Amino acid sequence: MTQTMIGVIGGSGIYDIDGLEDASWVDVASPWGVPSDQILTGSLHGVKMAFLPRHGRGHVHSPTTVPYRANIDALKRLGVTDVISVSACGSFREEFAPGHFVVVDQFIDRTFAREKSFFGAGCVAHVSVAHPTCPRLSDACYDAAVEAGVTIHKGGTYLAMEGPQFSTLAESRLYREQWGADVIGMTNMPEAKLAREAELCYASIAMVTDYDSWHPDHGEVDVSDIIKTLMGNSEKGRGMVRGLPARLGVTRASCPHGCDRALEYAVMTAPEKRDPALVAKLDAVAGRVLGPRG
Repeated sequence: MTQTMIGVIGGSGIYDIDGLEDASWVDVASPWGVPSDQILTGSLHGVKMAFLPRHGRGHVHSPTTVPYRANIDALKRLGVTDVISVSACGSFREEFAPGHFVVVDQFIDRTFAREKSFFGAGCVAHVSVAHPTCPRLSDACYDAAVEAGVTIHKGGTYLAMEGPQFSTLAESRLYREQWGADVIGMTNMPEAKLAREAELCYASIAMVTDYDSWHPDHGEVDVSDIIKTLMGNSEKGRGMVRGLPARLGVTRASCPHGCDRALEYAVMTAPEKRDPALVAKLDAVAGRVLGPRG
């Protein structure tokens, strides 16, 4: 059994956790750079918690400049076992209305200006992201949201775009009609891929703020309307988070879906060929399989 530590990465509108006991903001040094902000730590109903504002307090990082590798590495160093991503998104489905939540279970990655892996020349690894989210953790989020009175949909494909601009009408129609995406956002990639490389269970909760630009009755994205919806969504998101400790428990067994063993056979580079400098940076992310000397 492992001690549970829930890590919440809050996107636009989610900047803290209500009711956190012994709360303090801590600095976590990472060899992958400076995380988006300090990390708020504490406990909720006896379960350790960590909260990281993805864009930093005051929203200082664009989707492209978020230090995704440093964020995931810092959470792993703190002892986080389960990562819940909460983020604003647009909807491609009439039934996924503004104010609703979606439990994402698939991604289409259209980002192109971000570092997407902890591994590379000197230590090559390939992990599977065929099923990029953890069903156990996703189910816990769904149940907690339902209990909090949130209208939430189970299952959806998230189109990750580079941003920071919103979609053109042509792009919105393409993603909805030909690619079958359900929601669109700018931040869950490469976050989900990095969480898998770090052997962390990861769940993505998309908070719908708008219909992107495809909807004939809503037109283009209006930032003022998004902000209004965000205010309501943020309280719903905090309500969902409050219900997670009771569902995940103080301790947990190994993930039944293998998220915490994703690197078991993933590292391809022979031990004698590994770059010592890169291996040293991987101490938190991949220390379980690389060992103290790589």
